[in-house]
Amino acid sequence: MNSITIEKDLTVETTAIRVWIEKRMVFFELSDGRIIGFPAQRFSRLKDATEDQLKNVSLRLDGYALRWEELDEDITVPGIVAGYFELAL
Repeated sequence: MNSITIEKDLTVETTAIRVWIEKRMVFFELSDGRIIGFPAQRFSRLKDATEDQLKNVSLRLDGYALRWEELDEDITVPGIVAGYFELAL
């Protein structure tokens, strides 16, 4: 009996497994162990938010998005990992 092996390149995007805020910095840990952080001022709806509003963040879409319900802001995890920000520093 002969067998054939087919190899495929698979790209798996990592997802966030937790998110937290420290001193107006947004941090999230990825499923591959990396920790990514960015200043809240990089997004218009986050830059003027209070500390309490910033801390009220949740993970959505199985870790593919960060959500601030009170601020009506959604930010994608793959977008941040790729370096896409709304505002310049």
